[in-house]
Amino acid sequence: MASLQEQLLKAGMVDEKKAKKIKQEKRKQAKQPKGTVIVDETKEAAKRALAEKSARDREMNRLRQAEADKKAVHAQIIQLITLNRIDRSRGDIAYQFTDGKKIKKIFVDSLLQTQLVKGVIALVKLKEGYELVPAAVAEKIKQRDESAILVHNDKATSTADTVEEDDPYAAYQIPDDLMW
Repeated sequence: MASLQEQLLKAGMVDEKKAKKIKQEKRKQAKQPKGTVIVDETKEAAKRALAEKSARDREMNRLRQAEADKKAVHAQIIQLITLNRIDRSRGDIAYQFTDGKKIKKIFVDSLLQTQLVKGVIALVKLKEGYELVPAAVAEKIKQRDESAILVHNDKATSTADTVEEDDPYAAYQIPDDLMW
């Protein structure tokens, strides 16, 4: 009765080189002391490289997802502004505000100016321009990106309604038509 290896050689399933290699490995394993563990450095290095690659891939996917989320939020803001913008084409009063460190000016009519002051509408930045939107839309935009809102006065704390107790100029009224 021939060994399994000889039978596989006769059947043509295994070639002689492969059979010799298997015999050599069996001899090496037999010569190793029983208690030691054989560590294959190439397998360990391959596992480490695979783990590092998967960690890099996860980080790249997280960054791509964050960028896609940011673009989606920006698109939502643009859509909210374009669908809800208030027409200010017939404006004749200059309304000045700050955009970063620069003072900018848009022209509005008197109704829009009072609504801006009272907080009924808000001024938002759309790409390189500026638009007026209702306060409810401004709140939705603020939830997504607070930096898009340039002017949104709070309805509860209007400067005309509140007077401080120790204000020395409380007796003097500011005219409504005073423009800075």
